[in-house]
Amino acid sequence: MTALHFGRVLLGFVLVFVAITQKCLGRKLHIGLFLDEDDLDNQTKSIALQSAMYRIKLVSQYRIEPHYYYLKSTDYFKTEEKACKLLKQGVAAIFGPESPELNDVIQSISTALEIPHFQTLWNPKSGPPTEKFGQIFNMFPSANTLAQAVATLIRESDWKTYTIVYEDETGLIRLQEALTKREPLDPIISYRKLGPGPDHRSILKEIKNSGESQIILDCKIDNIINILKQAKEVNLLEEYHSYILTNLDAHTLNWKEFENIRTNITAIRLIDPNSSGIKDVIRDWHLTEENQQYTKYEIGAESVRVKTALLFDAINLFINSFAAMEEIGEKLPVKQLSCNRYDIASHGNDLSAFIHRECSNNLTENPMLDLKMCRNINVTNNIFAIPSYPRKERLPGPLSGLLQFDEYGQRNYYQLQIIELVNSGFRVTSTWNPDVPDKLYETVTTEEREKEYEKQLTQKNFRVVSRLGAPYLIRVPKPPGKLLRGNDRFEGYAVDLMHKICGYLNCSFTFEVVEDGSYGNYNPEKKEWNGLIRQLLDRKADLAVCDLTITYERRKAVDFTMPFMTLGISILYAKTVKEPQELLSFTNPLSLDVWLYMATAYIVMSMLIFLVARLNPNDWENPHPCDPCPQELENIWDIKNCCWLTLGSIMNQGCDIMPKGISTRMVAGMWWFFSLIMTACYTANLAAFLTMERMGPTIESAEDLAGQTKIKYGCLSGGATYSFFRDSNFSTYHRMFVQMESADPSVFEKDNKDGVKRVLTSNRKYAFLMESSSIEYEMERNCDLIQVGGLLDSKGYGIAMPTNAQYRKQINEAILKMQESGTLTQLKDKWWKEMHGGGQCKEDKHSSEATATELGLDHVGGVFVVLIGGVFVALSIAVCEFLWNVRKIAVDGQMTLKDAFDSELKFAMDIWARKKASKPTSQTVSLEKLSNKIK
Repeated sequence: MTALHFGRVLLGFVLVFVAITQKCLGRKLHIGLFLDEDDLDNQTKSIALQSAMYRIKLVSQYRIEPHYYYLKSTDYFKTEEKACKLLKQGVAAIFGPESPELNDVIQSISTALEIPHFQTLWNPKSGPPTEKFGQIFNMFPSANTLAQAVATLIRESDWKTYTIVYEDETGLIRLQEALTKREPLDPIISYRKLGPGPDHRSILKEIKNSGESQIILDCKIDNIINILKQAKEVNLLEEYHSYILTNLDAHTLNWKEFENIRTNITAIRLIDPNSSGIKDVIRDWHLTEENQQYTKYEIGAESVRVKTALLFDAINLFINSFAAMEEIGEKLPVKQLSCNRYDIASHGNDLSAFIHRECSNNLTENPMLDLKMCRNINVTNNIFAIPSYPRKERLPGPLSGLLQFDEYGQRNYYQLQIIELVNSGFRVTSTWNPDVPDKLYETVTTEEREKEYEKQLTQKNFRVVSRLGAPYLIRVPKPPGKLLRGNDRFEGYAVDLMHKICGYLNCSFTFEVVEDGSYGNYNPEKKEWNGLIRQLLDRKADLAVCDLTITYERRKAVDFTMPFMTLGISILYAKTVKEPQELLSFTNPLSLDVWLYMATAYIVMSMLIFLVARLNPNDWENPHPCDPCPQELENIWDIKNCCWLTLGSIMNQGCDIMPKGISTRMVAGMWWFFSLIMTACYTANLAAFLTMERMGPTIESAEDLAGQTKIKYGCLSGGATYSFFRDSNFSTYHRMFVQMESADPSVFEKDNKDGVKRVLTSNRKYAFLMESSSIEYEMERNCDLIQVGGLLDSKGYGIAMPTNAQYRKQINEAILKMQESGTLTQLKDKWWKEMHGGGQCKEDKHSSEATATELGLDHVGGVFVVLIGGVFVALSIAVCEFLWNVRKIAVDGQMTLKDAFDSELKFAMDIWARKKASKPTSQTVSLEKLSNKIK
């Protein structure tokens, strides 16, 4: 063998040895890792990266040579300097940085030199960051789709009004979809920007004072716990408060301090710590071997943050893509570059195009589908699928789910989990994906939530606020020597209602009285509520139970249950006052003057008839009609007959003797005409007086009130009735409110009791507008009150509670059961008609169609008195006439007064005697005495 031939063989052996050695050592790939110097998660990232490098070295033909650069967000010059130094090494890909400011520097270099650049930060910039199909790949969810997810969560949570607490302006971009899709009439959203210092209590106190209970918190992961601690200090972390945390790493924090809070805290996460892929990778990170170059460090699956998982996925995607291309025969040479001369990477364009093709929107159409490097499934080609690893299953691909990019390198597909804090950990309640951006897929069913709420209610003691007012809440009189506490201090419809509700829900309650005694009115100047509504907004009470009307304005501030009592506005008025009848009430149709004039006319006419009759020759008659030539004429019209004629005429009775002369008949006829008119007027006016006594109120409806000015009317100041008339567009009600406002003195009352008292004492000159249920209660205890007309509107009393209270549905169900079983009717009958003097008044039964009124003795008693008085007068005159006749007989018969009196009295008492001696004498009396003795 010649020396030349030997040299050639030796050279061949050397070349083969070098090739074999190179193959064994693996191809070296330089990558740049730009990390945040202040990131507390750097240790976890370091473990993940070292584990990845070690596994790549074990199972692939590549040796990753990482170049770590820990930078601050202000190190612009240093970042550029490190990047240019890295280019001289022949860098295959760049990962990071995580600072938005430094990312622009690296991104501009990568774009110019066509070096694959994998980003793990949230990029809030609008518009495409690079040209189409460039070298930039952002593993973080895109800003637009993430904003859609937050907007859907807010909408599905049924939040109408809320406060956004944000740390910087980029946080508002995550909420842009929720803000732009709002309607013009939707409630106003409040914004609060956190200050630079660690103390944010002043801002949280402002939110507390505003009464807002729904808060969206957008801040860095390191500030969440501190802010919530301060919120707890200012009582902004109570049962009725709800939070949405937009940070995707919120679940990685330590929540043990908030284990017993009842605030609803909802968060969003991209990484599922319970997935088998995460757990497998975590076990791989914990694996220790002799030749492993990192120390054992305990990392929990729940502590893996988004950027760590995304950086892990980015390296996985890069090395799989690089290996796949070379496996199908496409060589990717990596050459050294420089910032000082114009040159581009020889591998960047091809590698980026491959990733765009494999991880595009149409994964099912990819020719390289068998690689599945963008999917979260087990694959043989995945570099982390280590055959020597002591497990049957293979390690999965991307930890953050399916990797899919648009033409600009923005990640446009991923799945989010909506999680809810339970005790000290989170549970998944729903999921979201960009395919259906306007919908959440629930993982916790409605039935499961209801069961949880029912279990919570059994341990809950409701703080119930109310106001004193019968029959809803009445203070129990303090018994001697005993101190009443808790619910023993009160009784009433509201207390019984809560007893029934808690009987269904197996809960408890405690009543308290609102200090200002107001139902709840909004002051537009101070922009605050008072009364019961204020107590609910301040979270000092769980429920407000009384005669609280459900109104639109109150409904915007708090929630209400379904009405437990339906009612409406009506008119409270006083009944007609029936004054005691006078003894001579029959004389009322004519005035005293008329009666005097009539008596005078009677006397004058009687005397006038007497005078005319004596002057008229036709009234002088023959006393003996058989004597044709009488010596004397007789005139029958003496004073007695004249008075008898006039009296019989006015009494509609007539007389047995009549005038015969023309003048006397003329005078009598005029008197009869006068008597006819006066009698008719008396009769008609008497009927009118009797009719007036049965007439009801002079008003029958609201239109009657609005159309008159004699009867004043008003309502409770500042209540629901006041708001009804103030805000009504109906002309009649608006006119009534104008009249009420302009009345002097004021017709508004501070309490219903004052209104009822004013109705009773105003002598039917005042009507009070109030709820029909309250009118019914007053009418059951005061029989002088009546309800006039029907209902002016329809409304209901409901139980008020803070907005989005979880137990609203359960209380609604309890009220519905009570309504169907008749329990609500029984409670109303108890407190309206049985307790505290109820049921005293019976409804007046009278027909509106009646045409007459029964006359009682009080109406006609005076007539009987006149009759009795006239009889006594007649008897007195009869006695006088008898005594006068006795005297006359005694004189004419020459008897003693005693004998004459006895004789006349005896004859008068003998009812069977029909004849009497014309002139009794003393002999006649003696014979009568003798006959009596013989008998």
